[in-house]
Amino acid sequence: MTEVREEHGWAERLTEGVITAVALGLSFFLLGGPAMIFGTAIWQSAADPGTTEAAQFLVPVVFLVLMVLPLALACLTLRSGLRKGKKRLTAAVPAALALFGGSLVFFVVLCLVFVLTG
Repeated sequence: MTEVREEHGWAERLTEGVITAVALGLSFFLLGGPAMIFGTAIWQSAADPGTTEAAQFLVPVVFLVLMVLPLALACLTLRSGLRKGKKRLTAAVPAALALFGGSLVFFVVLCLVFVLTG
């Protein structure tokens, strides 16, 4: 039997590349800057003299979990796409969109924490 491979045209590859690049850029923007600003504010609020030791430990742990969760979700999505036999770029688009969605959730959670504690 002859196997027929479906090739993507240059326009489709370009579109996938642009989607991946934009989603990655936005997600790292959403993760990077606000994470440093809100992380510092959260750390200072946890280090207040009236805060318990459990809260001083729990706040950075929750912050790190929220920071790593979008990256882990994107990695799992990429591996799933590669296991299904998709090309690297085709598998990267859903992974980049998952990273963007997770980063957006992380950003909203940090904004809520900042608003509710401020």
